[in-house]
Amino acid sequence: MDIQNTQSQMRKGVLEFCILSIIRQGEVYPSDIVDRMKTANLHILEGTLYPLLTRLKNAGLLTYRWVESNSGPPRKYFVMTDKGLEFYGELERTWQELADAVHTLTQSAIDPTSEPNPSQP
Repeated sequence: MDIQNTQSQMRKGVLEFCILSIIRQGEVYPSDIVDRMKTANLHILEGTLYPLLTRLKNAGLLTYRWVESNSGPPRKYFVMTDKGLEFYGELERTWQELADAVHTLTQSAIDPTSEPNPSQP
């Protein structure tokens, strides 16, 4: 079994939630998302980010506005829509439930006395 593949799949599973978390904090330019993800040690390429942003926009979760730039072409800044905020709230609840369940299971594996194991007498 390839640990790098498993790690990659785990990261991909939370990628959308993390990107939406960044955008929820305020209007953002895609390269800022890349930088914030990198700072959090969740590396993402712009070639991965742009299609995801387009998909989220097409789903009505994001909108954007063009801002003129002094150093090149106009920039597209993304912001969450009301529908996106509702969607994010659902993802946040799901994430918390999942994180709590994983924490419970992994802590049980570390400390078998924390939860009874029905397979043991």
